[in-house]
Amino acid sequence: MIRRPPRSTLSSSSAASDVYKRQVSTQSTGRTRRSAMFCQISGQTPEDPVISPKTGFLFERRLIEKYIDTTGKCPVSGEELSADDLVSVKANKVVKPRPVQATSIPGMLALFQNEWDALMLETFTLKQQLDTVRQELSHSLYQHDAACRVIARLTKERDSAKQALANAQANISSTAAAAMETDVAGIPAAVCEKMAAHSKKLSKGRKKRAAAPTQASAEEITSYSEKSSVAVHGASKPGVLCLGLSAKDSSLAVTGGVDGSVVVTNKSTGQIASSLTGHTKKVTSVTFHPTQDAIVSTSADKTGRVWTLNGKDYSTALQLKCHTAEVSGAAIQPSADYLVTASLDATWAFWDLQSGSMLFQKPAGSSGYSTTQFHPDGVILATGTTDSLIRIWDIKTQDNVHSFEGHRGAVNSVAFSENGYYMASCAADSCIKLWDLRKLKNFATINADGASAVNFDFSGQFLASAAGQNITVYNTKSWEVVKSFNDAHSGQITDVAWGPDAKFLASTSMDRALKFFA
Repeated sequence: MIRRPPRSTLSSSSAASDVYKRQVSTQSTGRTRRSAMFCQISGQTPEDPVISPKTGFLFERRLIEKYIDTTGKCPVSGEELSADDLVSVKANKVVKPRPVQATSIPGMLALFQNEWDALMLETFTLKQQLDTVRQELSHSLYQHDAACRVIARLTKERDSAKQALANAQANISSTAAAAMETDVAGIPAAVCEKMAAHSKKLSKGRKKRAAAPTQASAEEITSYSEKSSVAVHGASKPGVLCLGLSAKDSSLAVTGGVDGSVVVTNKSTGQIASSLTGHTKKVTSVTFHPTQDAIVSTSADKTGRVWTLNGKDYSTALQLKCHTAEVSGAAIQPSADYLVTASLDATWAFWDLQSGSMLFQKPAGSSGYSTTQFHPDGVILATGTTDSLIRIWDIKTQDNVHSFEGHRGAVNSVAFSENGYYMASCAADSCIKLWDLRKLKNFATINADGASAVNFDFSGQFLASAAGQNITVYNTKSWEVVKSFNDAHSGQITDVAWGPDAKFLASTSMDRALKFFA
């Protein structure tokens, strides 16, 4: 007996068959049969076809899943439907036909034209965006430049305020010190005893001291030539008037100029390390403190200044005020605790460097002092005068113990040999004179047109002199010329100085140049 399947099963199979027949159209052309299926949502042949057994409709998977996620129903029948109810349909991979526009040359040209138009529109949009970015960048750069200018101005104002404060403090201290010391009749006895003891120590050590093994010889100096040149001080008021080298750091040189500034230059780098402003007129002398990071300067503004190093910059620690005319020079006493300033007002003053107080001022003489220098022992002071004399002072009694005569013009420079026996001087009479301090007489005179400066090296073996635009080095034993630097500068040379062990020679000039020869 044959059983018939339940009617529900038959009807279900019959409905699915009818649906499939409606969705699949079969065309027979010879031996090839092709089937076409279309998505109920897009009306296009699906790439990933799925079918719903509940409704029998065919869909593109990605489209029906998005619709189910949004509504949870079949888009055709409205029945409840979930992604789990979908069944994949295995079919051959569909090759999409070319668009109608690409089937002919005019159509392809139209496509290319559309793409070109889209590209031009995109390029135009990018250009607009680029112009906007450029404007924003220009505005930002302008704001940055303005901010930098404001910062620079504020920094300059801050530095000026700090300098003004330092100057005010120095003025207050110097004024108070001067007021305290107005009744002092002479240099205190305790100070004189200290200098005398130090002088004996130096004198004893000098007799036993031999030349350093690294001391330059005459043959080496003969081969010296210009190694570097640095333009220092302002071009508006050209001219470098004085020079000093550091005993602590041989790479540092300090100069004073017509522009009223004091400039520290690094010989090794050839760069200006610091520029000190405070003097209101030309600077007449500069010198480094032998043991401290300090500089002493004098000026035509009737003052002297002591500058100390604070961090990377120098500032005024003391302002020395007691003279009524140009302060022409300063010399640090070998003990490094005291200082002498000389002035065209025909007085010289003795200062305590630690307190900034003036311990003594020698009353005015018959002529102003144009330069000053301490003897290596520290108890004898030499002052050159504007009336051609070189006065020798006993610093302990403050008496003029001798005067050297012979020049016929204002004395420009005085220098002592380290052995303590000789003194050299030059004056406006274009002469360099050599003096024997033991016999108190002039034993040699060198004619040097425009002589402006003399300087012994530390060993006392060589004397450097500046005259006009030339520099000459002499051997102090025979007083013969060791080396001549002709036309060393393009302007009048104002000062010369030896480096440690005579390893190099420095010079300054009115041509604004600081030069080193080695």
